[in-house]
Amino acid sequence: MSNLVVLMFSTPEGAQQGLELAARLQKEHLLKIVDAATVTWPVGKKKPKTRQHTNLAAAGALDGAFWGLLFGFIFFIPFLGAAVGAAAGAISGHFRDYGIDDDFIKEVRGKITEGSSGLFLLVAEVTTDKVVEAFKAAPPFEIVASNLTHEQEQKLQEAFS
Repeated sequence: MSNLVVLMFSTPEGAQQGLELAARLQKEHLLKIVDAATVTWPVGKKKPKTRQHTNLAAAGALDGAFWGLLFGFIFFIPFLGAAVGAAAGAISGHFRDYGIDDDFIKEVRGKITEGSSGLFLLVAEVTTDKVVEAFKAAPPFEIVASNLTHEQEQKLQEAFS
């Protein structure tokens, strides 16, 4: 089973640094990255820059279309010329299959703003205690959203606070 976790960093560089740390942890076999993407929103830019990181993904379970639709839905970035109004219900239902609901979308949209960045990780096989300890050395971040259970997310929040 995979879990989607979104980390918000207070700088545009933070997500890339978090991704580099996650990649190192994967090489140490402490977590398995199924797929990853970053959102970087430099100060002065109208919209964020998104990037999928398939070279880090062990299985590449999700494709660029998934990330494109998700980021388009979250940040109102036009995607594939689809009419947002007509497609919103179908897209919303598609994301629910991955454990991503409207609350998740709203929370991410409200947190990742100009001057910040976000790291989207689809992970599996996590050695939680060692990964938590390693991420304590990462640039300051906030766990914005995940499809973990409330209990799992609470434990993670407590570990990082």
